[in-house]
Amino acid sequence: MGDDEVLLVQHVSLDADAEDGPGISVWTINRPDKLNALNSEVNDAIIAAAKDVEKNDSVRVIIIRGAPPPTAEEGERSMPPAFVAGADISEFVGVDSKQIRKAFKADPWAAVWNISKPTIAMIDGFALGGGCELALACDIRLASTRSMFGTPEINLGLIPGGGATQRLARLIGYGKALEMVMSGELMPATEAHRVGLVNHVLPPEQLEEVTMTLARNLASKSPHTIRVAKRAVRAALERPLSEGVRFERDEFCALFDTEDKEIGVQAFLDRSDPEWTGN
Repeated sequence: MGDDEVLLVQHVSLDADAEDGPGISVWTINRPDKLNALNSEVNDAIIAAAKDVEKNDSVRVIIIRGAPPPTAEEGERSMPPAFVAGADISEFVGVDSKQIRKAFKADPWAAVWNISKPTIAMIDGFALGGGCELALACDIRLASTRSMFGTPEINLGLIPGGGATQRLARLIGYGKALEMVMSGELMPATEAHRVGLVNHVLPPEQLEEVTMTLARNLASKSPHTIRVAKRAVRAALERPLSEGVRFERDEFCALFDTEDKEIGVQAFLDRSDPEWTGN
């Protein structure tokens, strides 16, 4: 893909000698001059990419990141780094409820949330508004120490519309979620880590290496079992405890009929590396 495209998609193979083999799909939101703000074109590209990875068996893990800021010309101040600094607010001017409801049918947050494979947000810089919601739609979030999180829609006379009120409350609790949503204030990465919004906080120069190490770890597991694990944990968000425990047990038992269970158990006994079939 060319640098003029709003979403750059790169396949990183787990085996350097097998370019199209199992690997990691790295998505880079590519509007650095706009702090990678989401607009309709980016939203459509994310939705299309989500459909592609869902049917591509060679993709084991997805990483979402923002493009780094452009190099400042001499005498000009550098732009700050951003994962996604929010929605492109210029698209909100003069828009009424019917128009925005129609526009939001293109839902990149739901598209990412519904991917059955592991998704990792690699966050360096601002993750605000729709960008914070995109990070929340991922399974795991790693952030640099210079990252900032927030839902500042309240300052526009709005509330989040991409799922933040629901996912934040489940992730960090009712009180902290309300504080973020109603104050519109930004949260530094260290505080985001303390309240459970992000999994890890790292120096900027270590962020990519650690993210890729985690992604390779997840990609080395049985792809079928990884999907089942994600499905089982996700059930905890929507089911009562007793029902969720039964759901887990059903999923656990069903795995005993898979090839990968036999492969994994035998590899453990043989002290060898399993070669998963994905079945």
